Amino acid sequence: MGNTYKITVNGKHIFETDGSSVPGMDAVADLVKLDDRFYNLLLDQKGYNIEVVQVDQKAKTVVLRVNGNTYTAEVKDRFDQLLEQMGFSGDEEGVERELRAPMPGLVLEIRVALGQEVAKGDPVIVLEAMKMENVLKASGAGKVRSIETTKGKSVEKNQVLITFE
Repeated sequence: MGNTYKITVNGKHIFETDGSSVPGMDAVADLVKLDDRFYNLLLDQKGYNIEVVQVDQKAKTVVLRVNGNTYTAEVKDRFDQLLEQMGFSGDEEGVERELRAPMPGLVLEIRVALGQEVAKGDPVIVLEAMKMENVLKASGAGKVRSIETTKGKSVEKNQVLITFE
């Protein structure tokens, strides 16, 4: 089974290349990999020649040449999209001001203390949702300003759990 590519333009989902239908779109899309750098895309009966000019994995960007025009695109995997939905930013500048519950659940563990310094990727809270433990992590360096919940407390989606400086 190959990769599924999802194309989003200005926040609007355009298509998926595995042939699945997209609500509200009648477009038919097919992406064919010719080699490591070149692809052909058929979208809504129009052909596009795509060359991957440069990939920056750290910045998560790719430079593409499509029918002679050059574009820089942001690349988001499913984890980036999940973090974005949870209110985390991919910015390296620091931690978000608020950590919010990504879904309703039960706080199993709080792994930080008031005033504690955190680094990007540090576990902050363990939340049980749908019988699964979800470890919420810091999106960047910062300091815990306040803890807005307690162990054993039920929380709602988007409820503020921790604030950072």
